[in-house]
Amino acid sequence: MPKDRTSRSWWPSALVGLCVVASVLTGCGSSGQGGPVTLNWYNFPDDSGALQQAADRCGRQSGGRYTVKYNKLPRGADGQRQQLVRRMAAHDEGVDVLGLDVTWPAEFAEAGWIREWTGAMKEKATADTLKAAVQTATWQGRLFAAPYNSNTQLLWYRDDLVPDPPKTWADMLAQADALAEQGKPHYVEIQGAQYEGLTVWFNTLVTSAGGTILTPDAQAPSLGPPAVVAAGVMHDTAVSAAADPSLPNQMEDQNRLAMESGTAAFELNYPFVYPSMKANQPELFKHFRWAPYPSVVPGRPATVTIGGIDLAVGAYSRHPDLAFEATLCLRDRENQLTNALEGGLPPSLRSLYQAAELTESYPFAADVLAALDNASVRPQTPAYQNVSIAISHTLSPPAGIRPESTVADLRGQIEDALGSKGLIP
Repeated sequence: MPKDRTSRSWWPSALVGLCVVASVLTGCGSSGQGGPVTLNWYNFPDDSGALQQAADRCGRQSGGRYTVKYNKLPRGADGQRQQLVRRMAAHDEGVDVLGLDVTWPAEFAEAGWIREWTGAMKEKATADTLKAAVQTATWQGRLFAAPYNSNTQLLWYRDDLVPDPPKTWADMLAQADALAEQGKPHYVEIQGAQYEGLTVWFNTLVTSAGGTILTPDAQAPSLGPPAVVAAGVMHDTAVSAAADPSLPNQMEDQNRLAMESGTAAFELNYPFVYPSMKANQPELFKHFRWAPYPSVVPGRPATVTIGGIDLAVGAYSRHPDLAFEATLCLRDRENQLTNALEGGLPPSLRSLYQAAELTESYPFAADVLAALDNASVRPQTPAYQNVSIAISHTLSPPAGIRPESTVADLRGQIEDALGSKGLIP
């Protein structure tokens, strides 16, 4: 994911001193006499420089009305959310634009921490935008954020080991078994650690089997037979020859490194693995290919869980009109293209998937778009953090899953999670 750069401040030194003395939960992003307004944008730490370029570009395009200060959140998603929750709970007026993981808008909207997008601004924020991405930014039929980037997983494989990529999970495990018998690299790299990635894996399998984790009103667990099927796939993978011994501790980057080490034949991961393989293992890269995510039910395409970041305007911002305008600029076509090419993050704008600049670097762009068009979203509820923790805890380690009883236990855990009256700090 996403180098630390410090924006030049326009504040007089006396005001800087006041800001330092002030509470750490208060941002210093208001206007000074004779100078532009400084809008504080809080987002994940980007190592590529794409986000800083977007902030600088939007400041220049504002005609001197505002500048955008890119403030880097902690590297981990939990730390990012924790800082934003604390700032918003303290009614921080210096938070103008928030970069929210796609699972957070419902929580922040329900708490009254972000502003609704309406009228012409809503139309601009949703025009040419992928349907599933808009869904992640919507809560109870109202738009509370503008999709910044999307993300999805594909099946990555080595064609020197696997001439024909598997269409289903059962096919993939059978191919892994056959490779293992031949003494060849055969692991299937997937996120099995007890964290959000495990929830994503389960959600993808449940929806691919035709089910959902929560009921349509998000008031109770749904689960049912599709969840049992999904849990079975996870267990079967974990106890098969396909399982990397490190499966219970693996996240996305460990999967990437394992594939690059040459011990794996398959990898379920995000597009960032493609440029990494190209740079780090050029010989293996010659055989590095991609295909759609394997189906759970033969003939039914997988519904891969959508990822990404949504940009919201803070409820306590002193400059909401400028913040809405800046948000539209930050996620415009030029900035999304830069973010895709330099930051490795798929766009949320549909038309960019046909842009020559993107397809040259993303030869798999059509496959990413197809996955996003058929994407599933994680449960939309203000209690999502509770629900996700319940899922990852109950399903860890995957080898310990007993489909029927584990799903029954999970149902009770989710009921308890939904019954929580407060937000997890």
